Amino acid sequence: MTKKLYVGNLSYAVTGSDLEVMFAAHGVVASANLITDHDTGRSKGFGFVEMNDAKEAEAAIAALHGKDIDGRNLVVNEARPRESRTGSFSGGGFGSGRRY
Repeated sequence: MTKKLYVGNLSYAVTGSDLEVMFAAHGVVASANLITDHDTGRSKGFGFVEMNDAKEAEAAIAALHGKDIDGRNLVVNEARPRESRTGSFSGGGFGSGRRY
């Protein structure tokens, strides 16, 4: 069963392949995704890594959490499930269901 990890506080110079290499030293990496800005393509400073083995994922967390990479201390932990987004706005204004 794969385990998804959140990796934060990354330097903007880190690439997706850098991320994969960092974690491959601790086990088999199923995927490594760097999150980028939709408009500029620039890194947002965080990403996600999926590892095939839970023990390898725990070893990677222990080895990399707090480690200094390019002058930044990495934040590495188990990723939380994504919260659902409704896509609607609940503020006042037109279409809010309010009668004026």
